[in-house]
Amino acid sequence: MQTEVSFDWFSPIASLKGVGEKIAEKLVKLQIFTMGDLLLHCPFRYEDRTHLTPIKDLQAEKTCVIQGKILHSKVENFRKKRCVLTMSDESGGMVQVVFFHYLAQKPWKIGGILRCYGQIKAQSHFLQMVHPEVEFIDDNNSSMPSTLTAVYPTVAGLSQAWLRKTIGKLLDTYRLRFKNQTDIFVNHLEKLAMQTWVDALCNIHQPTSDMDIAALTNRKHAAYTRLIAEELFAHQSSLARLRQQTNQQRATKLPQHQTSYQAFLTTLPFSLTDAQMNVWQDITQDLAKETPMMRLVQGDVGCGKTIVAGLAALQAIANGTQVAIMAPTEILAEQHLSHFIEWFRPLGYRCELLVSKMKSKEKRNIKENITLGLTHIIIGTHALFQEDIQFHHLGLAIIDEQHRFGVHQRLALQAKGVSAINPCHPHQLIMTATPIPRTLAMSQYSHLDISVIDSLPPGRQPITTLTISQSRRDEMIERMRHVCQKGQQIYWVCALIEESEILTCQAAEVAAQTLQEAMPEYKIGLVHGRLDPDEKEAIMQAFYRNEIAVLVATTVIEVGVNVPNATLMVIENPERFGLAQLHQLRGRVGRGNEASFCILLYGSLSKMAKERLSILRDNIDGFIIAEADLAMRGPGEILGTKQTGAISFKIADLQRDQAVLESITEQAQKLQLLPAHYIDRLITKWLGFHDYTKA
Repeated sequence: MQTEVSFDWFSPIASLKGVGEKIAEKLVKLQIFTMGDLLLHCPFRYEDRTHLTPIKDLQAEKTCVIQGKILHSKVENFRKKRCVLTMSDESGGMVQVVFFHYLAQKPWKIGGILRCYGQIKAQSHFLQMVHPEVEFIDDNNSSMPSTLTAVYPTVAGLSQAWLRKTIGKLLDTYRLRFKNQTDIFVNHLEKLAMQTWVDALCNIHQPTSDMDIAALTNRKHAAYTRLIAEELFAHQSSLARLRQQTNQQRATKLPQHQTSYQAFLTTLPFSLTDAQMNVWQDITQDLAKETPMMRLVQGDVGCGKTIVAGLAALQAIANGTQVAIMAPTEILAEQHLSHFIEWFRPLGYRCELLVSKMKSKEKRNIKENITLGLTHIIIGTHALFQEDIQFHHLGLAIIDEQHRFGVHQRLALQAKGVSAINPCHPHQLIMTATPIPRTLAMSQYSHLDISVIDSLPPGRQPITTLTISQSRRDEMIERMRHVCQKGQQIYWVCALIEESEILTCQAAEVAAQTLQEAMPEYKIGLVHGRLDPDEKEAIMQAFYRNEIAVLVATTVIEVGVNVPNATLMVIENPERFGLAQLHQLRGRVGRGNEASFCILLYGSLSKMAKERLSILRDNIDGFIIAEADLAMRGPGEILGTKQTGAISFKIADLQRDQAVLESITEQAQKLQLLPAHYIDRLITKWLGFHDYTKA
């Protein structure tokens, strides 16, 4: 049943009068599922349409509101049919108003009063306003608007006028119902200049003409601060409850076995660094507790996170439990399998791989081994939590390159270890080579303990980064030939073309063909996103075996690929990548004993692009690079949230809203005194089905 006057924040949007099934489908594309979602659909800009500009005072390129009498109307065939109106007002000026499409067929009433909003264009002898927003004026609607005009994100079939009208009606209902309600959230917060919730919504959707348009557009206005503060608090509350929920769970105690530990260390051809040992101490203490470990280990590319994960796995299996290791790609999973077999087979432990491409019979046998406890370490991709796996006793889950997985995916793997036979929750060790800026640590990862491996193992060759213009491409080819003559290998990375995966792959194909023609004596390989997994894996394995001299690729090589013989990486159009992503790519070379180079092959660059590339060229510290990337591109780009389903926000922006986040964090204890049912409602309002405690 559709309603016009009653309001419930969580009512389906289709129950609102005027929203049929087709419109509801369009609103879903904007992530609008409920009435409340519609009120949180904020404008992306504002326009001042509160006063008229006399026609005689019009200036080219200015956007304004005009109102005048229609003097003349004619339809012309100019490329396609168009209608040209001539208008005048009391100032005596004249202007042409031009319409295309359906408005060209409209019968325009000569002598009628028309109000238009649009941009003025100068023609040879007259001024024009092309395809403006229009409104016929009569005695019933002659007054000018008293508020700024909101412009909303939309999709085809949803006009700005419809959104303004529908949101306006809903806002009127909401205001009448809640205008006298005390805003207890504001009452619990200090240090932030904020408005009440109702006032904030009204000022966001219908701001008065004297409000600061720039502050509204940039979401720095006090009205936006109210919404942003609440959204950040809702996310923090959900993560805090997840942490509390974890602390109430029970895990199997996994104390360190010194005999196994020493035996393992003696098999290694290297010694652990002090940084690795410090992090290992954090982990071994966590594993010995009866509450599940939730620890994030971050460290730059090549710092030695995998061996630390190996030590954690040893402590788990030495206590009679199993270990699951989840990697984002099959290639990385296979590389982990190779390392873990090398480390654990001499100790009598069984490591197996489970990935989606395996045949049903092979999967069935592996799952049976897992259930019977015959497999000690199982390594795989998403299949580990998607498949119907039953562990014998899962003691530890290790998630590699965590930014590729959302919170819910990590918890889904953890849940696989809980059964009626074994009610204990597995410990979790989460690893990332993407350094986490402080702001993100305060928000996305506030439910985790964080350890940092802050130094590289001795002997790692530094990577020299150079920026070279496309005009020196021939010189670059000669440099590549010299590298290949020494028996070393090369990555050539093509940037993603956002508009089309097909165009991206075509660009990579052209690059591979061009390089093959320039270097016919060497084999050039090509991998991109449209290859099937088996074909992609075969090419990567051939490169690993040094059967391919130059690998042309898109960003499929960004994570985890380990080819020590690769000493040169060329990144074409590096300005299309984020700094953190470029740093990850760069880390694919410099993994052996030879000096390595990363070449940024650029075309024309903006000032911002030059600044970004210079940061990468002059820094090898991933934390400095991550902070710069956060400032320039935002958390979604660093963490890949658009692809992973990780934490995302409706309104808040972690870079822009650092001060709000810090204030919320400082006052967290006071805010947690809010009634539990009120916090529940906030979490549902802002996170919906993505509440982290309901994974």
